[in-house]
Parts: sequence; C-alpha cells; structure tokens
Amino acid sequence: MKPVWIILGVLVLIVVGVGGTAVSKWNQLVAMDTDIKAKWAQVENQLQRRADLIPNLVEAVKGFAAQERTILEAIANARAKMAGAGSVQDRIAGSNELSSALARLLVVVENYPNLKSDATFIRLMDELAGTENRLAVERKRYNDSVQVYNVAIRQFPGNLIASVSGFKEHPFFEVPPAARLVPQVKF
Repeated sequence: MKPVWIILGVLVLIVVGVGGTAVSKWNQLVAMDTDIKAKWAQVENQLQRRADLIPNLVEAVKGFAAQERTILEAIANARAKMAGAGSVQDRIAGSNELSSALARLLVVVENYPNLKSDATFIRLMDELAGTENRLAVERKRYNDSVQVYNVAIRQFPGNLIASVSGFKEHPFFEVPPAARLVPQVKF
C-alpha cells in the first residue's frame, strides 16, 4: 500500500509543478501583451501629436509654396489615412506614408528661403522635430517590448502556452523604405 501513496504523491507534485509553471508563464505572457498595448498607446499619442501639428505646418507652408499642392495633399491624405486606420499594421503603414510626405515637404522648404526665416514656421518645425524625437523614443520602447514578447511566445514552454491560448506575434514598427533614402538638399 505504501508504494501506491508514494507514486500518487509524486504524480500530484508533478501535476502541481507543471500547472504552476503553466500559470506562471500565462501570467507572464499576459503582462507582456499588456505592456505592448500600453507602449503602442504611447506611440499613438505621439502620432496624434504629430498629426495635430501638421495642419498648422501645412498652412504656414501654403502661404509660401502654393504651387506645391501635391505634397501638401499627400500630407493631408496620409494624415487622414492614419486617422482612419483600424489595426496596428494600418497605423504603421499610415505613419510611414506620412513620414515620406513630410520628407518631401522638407525638400520643398529648402527652395523657399523666406519660409525658413518665418518665425511661425520655425516654431512649428521645432515642435515637429521634438515630436519626431518623442515618436522615435516611443517606437523604440514599443519595438523593445514586442521583441521580448515575440521571443517569449516562441521559446519553450511559452510556445506551448501561446499556441493553446491564442497569443500571437505583434508587428514591429519598422522604418519605411522611403525613409532609408538620403534626402537631396541643395543650397
């Protein structure tokens, strides 16, 4: 009778150990997933700040560069696309499109020396530069959290818990190909 109780006790300890590990891993994945969502909210906060600055910047540029309508329209369209995006991937695509349009705007600005000396424009560009820096920091924090989470759901035993529980990889906020090109600035 004694060996039966020992075997039963060992089995109970194994079940409790495995169950405890599974619950611990589950809680870890939930915490990581929530952290990613919080970091993404900060990215969206900075994207919104940038989107709020853009109409003022566009109006300042319009007075000097009326013939550059296509770029201003591209900025407005990209901003609208971002505002209407539903998923994280759509928001990332909209942000990348907006970044590309802003880069083209900066090239236009180089052709208008009066615009570069306008106090309103300078203040708006400073605000936009500060926002872009904040956005870069938040994107890095988001990507760091995504990396830790994505590794955790691919490693054992996280991959077992993730596959059973429906945890999926989160997308990275990657630099668009257009941003990798060196802008042509002529003086």
